[in-house]
Amino acid sequence: MNKIINILKEKKTIPLDQFINISLYDKEFGYYMKKNPIGKKGDFITSPLISNLFGEMIAIWCISLWEHLGKPKKILLVELGPGDGTLCRDLLKTFMQFEDFYNSLEINLLEISGKLKKIQKSKIDNKKVKWIKKINEVKLGPAIFLGNEFFDGLPIKQIYKKKKLFFEKFVGLSKDHKKIKFLYKKANNNLIKQIQNLNLISVGNIIEYPITALNFLKSIAKKINKLGGGLLTFDYGYISKKNQNTLQSVKKHKYINPLINPGHSDITSHINFRLFYEILKENKLNVKKITTQNEFLKKIGIIERANILSKKMTFTEKANMFYRLKRLINYKEMGGLFKVLFAQKKDGKFSLGF
Repeated sequence: MNKIINILKEKKTIPLDQFINISLYDKEFGYYMKKNPIGKKGDFITSPLISNLFGEMIAIWCISLWEHLGKPKKILLVELGPGDGTLCRDLLKTFMQFEDFYNSLEINLLEISGKLKKIQKSKIDNKKVKWIKKINEVKLGPAIFLGNEFFDGLPIKQIYKKKKLFFEKFVGLSKDHKKIKFLYKKANNNLIKQIQNLNLISVGNIIEYPITALNFLKSIAKKINKLGGGLLTFDYGYISKKNQNTLQSVKKHKYINPLINPGHSDITSHINFRLFYEILKENKLNVKKITTQNEFLKKIGIIERANILSKKMTFTEKANMFYRLKRLINYKEMGGLFKVLFAQKKDGKFSLGF
């Protein structure tokens, strides 16, 4: 909190995306840089922590894509923001059962947090795994880029539109310099041009511009076009073309004001999957239809897999597994709230799950 206040005392105001970046990713102060926020004792929980079936089915999907690509001698999996390492650990457990695939495999984990990297290393002891900090470090292909709740944590801009005027959301200090507040300043012409070029239409007066996520998508698309492979991403989001105001902050599994105690809560926004779809297509990728986590997991056989596993379980084990499975695929929970997108090279025809 003191770091943000000191920055604001010096600069007076900073754009929303810069505030989010400092709050989440500052080397000393940032939320993701100093603790493990994931799990029951943390602030939020993710699909891999709910059930290892999630990782197992994603592993089978990756192996199927490798087979579709002709079983190349080398295949790279790039996990974007691996969290506490649970998903990668679960993937490896399944990968090891498929010798030809496993022998071809290398894994890059894209992670900038030293704290999370230590936690990941404690779960993953495998020579095939290498940590990277930037997309441009990806050299091997074909490359499967995999993201689970990665893009929702990237900084966004918010723009308030009033008639034909555009105002960008900034963060500043109250008069007594003790509290942080939102304020709006007239948007610069370059930002207005970007918003207009993207044809972002808002439900209300607030337009969300996921500038950081779009830059990531462009970098990933460039790698896929050069190396082959694809991008599979799961995230909170919506499909309607109209942009929504979704900025939120989570602490101990509850929503709080993002201005309260920055650096100690997760600041996120929902993904505009229609915009992602259009950006990836503009960057010469073939994007399969956007689907829900429910539909994707069911199409790749998660229920059938659970039924097979249940035959060797006690009643209590079976009840626990199906309870967790329900959380993954229930439309009122992750099954409907989470959307799934897959993008591949323009001539790609892989469609498992879509």
